[in-house]
Amino acid sequence: MSKSPHQSPDQLPNISIIIPARNSERTIASTLDSLLAQDYAGEMEVIVADGSETSGTGDIIRKSYPWVRLIPNPKKTLAHGCNAGFRVATGDVIVRCDAHTAFPPGYVSRAVQTLERTGAANVGGRQLAEGETFFERTVAIAMTTLLGVGDSIHRIGGEEGPAKSAFLGVFRRETLDDLDGWYDVSLNRNQDYDLNQRLIKQGKTVWFDPELMAFYKPRSTPRALARQYFDYGRSKLLVTAKHPGSILLRHLAPPAFVLALVAGVGLSLAGFPLPLATLLFVYTLTILGGSVVIGFRRRDMASVLLPLALAIMHLSWGIGFFFPKRA
Repeated sequence: MSKSPHQSPDQLPNISIIIPARNSERTIASTLDSLLAQDYAGEMEVIVADGSETSGTGDIIRKSYPWVRLIPNPKKTLAHGCNAGFRVATGDVIVRCDAHTAFPPGYVSRAVQTLERTGAANVGGRQLAEGETFFERTVAIAMTTLLGVGDSIHRIGGEEGPAKSAFLGVFRRETLDDLDGWYDVSLNRNQDYDLNQRLIKQGKTVWFDPELMAFYKPRSTPRALARQYFDYGRSKLLVTAKHPGSILLRHLAPPAFVLALVAGVGLSLAGFPLPLATLLFVYTLTILGGSVVIGFRRRDMASVLLPLALAIMHLSWGIGFFFPKRA
């Protein structure tokens, strides 16, 4: 891996990059290529915890990336994979990465600098969604707009400073060791949010650095997108129960919309169709009108499917909220 001429390796902490992967044949190569291109001058190891149903992901790693430490994740979930990686990691600093993510060359160097500059317990930055197929591009647009994700700073940006959570995360090893159980393996999604809330309850700081950016490949089909956001919703209620003060208005909007739809259907069956018709009209007008404005600003033909992607995200998340399930 390349070395920066402006840094002394002796003064830099050793890094362990942990990647939980599952059936990631489509994306793992771009993820690992991005790590190979990092300019970090210190020692850096990469650990992939593979929970795939087939050998495809592992075969790619063994054939083309022999420098990667490949370990099994028999439990298959993200939290189990991260924790398995932590157990064998040797680095003083832990960098979490996803198999759908690629880091630009200066990511690790910037993350370590921000960690040391701020004294934070965890540092994260922006998630830059970038799609290749038509539908992936649509989802990428939806994931970077207020209409799609509200005021989530790791997706739409914001000022540098303390935050409620962080995308992925860069930690000192002792920070994680001070947490009880590392990632909560009972959660199917939102494990990062839960971990960061636990850090904050310990009086520690989670830091958002808008200049720290990582590329993310969105789900490639409507079904995969619906599954992802349904899982987000059903885990959010569990996280909210653990951390009641962490709930935000944007978290409540999708379930509130689903409740309004159910109430509207009930009123229609009782002979009062106007509330449901009004709700559907306002919602449709909002996402269609918003999609037109966003489409003109982005100048991407993929915006024509934006109403579909937004509806899938809103409804799947909102419905999932009422069907919580532990991993």
